[in-house]
Amino acid sequence: MTTRAFTDRLAAALAAAYPAPEAAAIAALVAGHLLALDPLQRRMRAQEAVPLNVQQQLPALQARLLAHEPVQYVLGTAHFAGLDLEVTPATLIPRPETEELARLVTAEARGRAGLAVLDVGTGSGCLALALARALPRAQVLAVDVSAEALAVARRNGARYAPQVAFQQVDILQETPAGLAPGALDVLVSNPPYVRESERPLMRENVLAWEPATALFVPDDDPLLFYRRLGALGRALLRPGGGLYLEINEALSAETEALLVGQGYADVRGVADMFGRARLVRATAP
Repeated sequence: MTTRAFTDRLAAALAAAYPAPEAAAIAALVAGHLLALDPLQRRMRAQEAVPLNVQQQLPALQARLLAHEPVQYVLGTAHFAGLDLEVTPATLIPRPETEELARLVTAEARGRAGLAVLDVGTGSGCLALALARALPRAQVLAVDVSAEALAVARRNGARYAPQVAFQQVDILQETPAGLAPGALDVLVSNPPYVRESERPLMRENVLAWEPATALFVPDDDPLLFYRRLGALGRALLRPGGGLYLEINEALSAETEALLVGQGYADVRGVADMFGRARLVRATAP
């Protein structure tokens, strides 16, 4: 079986459960991963034979994909900011808007020496590791409430940025150890922000596979993490330090008003590539 036939056969099978363009994209990811080929290499080597041991892996992978398990969990890896990160159902799958958050922080912080950065709710470590790679002179601390997620993040850290430190912290109840008041230059977070009432709007494979504790907040207090992050930033950020957050686009005005009420300056929403209000940045006074 050639690389092209292998990819097309999987795409045809997945079309029973996914729209054809999505089935083709998933099949291409799987083929590229199993054959260790980037997209250009996969096209250039389309007529090469697929090793038998790779062909033998296909039925099990196909069954998992037809059960709507996310392809990133099936393959155990997700691409983020040029990194191939391990992901498991203990961690969220990194999203493009989170990569935009990393780019926003990098654009505003690049060239500054000795930065101290805190990433709250690190999950797979995607934000912390992307920032550590982009800002090599920064000291980066990443925290999460989940021991299982931190185990994944530490493995990713060992591969890409061994200098990043990790702590298990319930940020709603605790403050990361070792941080003095005014010690931080950057506090960044992609916290839970999906309201429970928004569950019906989400894809079934997200609801079935990704960790609910990293996604959902109660309808009666949807900004609880932002209130805490704002208070934490006021305590730990130096004057002029930056707070950078991924947000629920339906609550952008409320999130910005909360930060203004906490005394932040230059509170500014930042649209993602689709023009949606998905990020906010603020400056500690």
